[in-house]
Amino acid sequence: MNQPSAAGSSFYAGMKVLPQPERHAMYALYDFCRIVDDIADDQHGDPHGRAAQLQRWRSDLASLYAGRAPGVAGFLAPHIERFGLQRADFEAVIDGMAMDVAGDIRWPPAATLDLYCDRVASAVGRLSVRIFGMDEAPGLALAHHLGRALQLTNILRDIDEDAAIGRVYLPIEAIEAQGIDVGDIAEVIGDPRIDGAARIVAAEAQDHFREAHKILGGRPKGHLIAPRMMAAAYSELLRRMQKAGWQPPRTRVRHNRLALLWTLVRLRLGR
Repeated sequence: MNQPSAAGSSFYAGMKVLPQPERHAMYALYDFCRIVDDIADDQHGDPHGRAAQLQRWRSDLASLYAGRAPGVAGFLAPHIERFGLQRADFEAVIDGMAMDVAGDIRWPPAATLDLYCDRVASAVGRLSVRIFGMDEAPGLALAHHLGRALQLTNILRDIDEDAAIGRVYLPIEAIEAQGIDVGDIAEVIGDPRIDGAARIVAAEAQDHFREAHKILGGRPKGHLIAPRMMAAAYSELLRRMQKAGWQPPRTRVRHNRLALLWTLVRLRLGR
């Protein structure tokens, strides 16, 4: 999944502006995502052991929601109660991590990639919009589109890093449309035609950003500086990657921290 580090990131900057209860809830949600993501990405742990760790999280979440001892999920309890966070969304995140544990994902069908994005990103969005205080309809729509936009952007940024641990998240349809035969990972991502596959995914991410911007532009109810910050930062990251392209050798495009700071200031002044 490759979640960004919180400190110094657009996530951290965006969450700092939230009221304290919402801010603490988002940090707890981030901690949950980071923990299960680390389990999924642990290259030193065997799949059985990693699956068992994820199962413990399922069991402890079930116990928490049943009013029993919450185990490792205890730090989530006050935020679940305050904001009505849904067990199904936490479990969806774990389901997404389990996809990585079950077998390194390589050129999945587009439908499988979309399911993965829903679980590891849009499910986090569904939890987040409850914390932000959004109404259900615009909140679910924002979670759907912004979650997918952010995750697809991460995938495009991390092609080489993911390949190094045996994963290629670009969909098989986009790869084969360029005439690339799948097989050896290094050959697939080292083929100059991979740029065309990446641009197909980039266009999909751009569509999701466009829909997310429409929702945010309607000024729905809620504490929305944080998602506006994420949308602005990652859509700009995608734009810069599209300009640079994905032909090997690739240079990893990073966030411009000064631009992030200016975006945050502009959003706060525009409230």
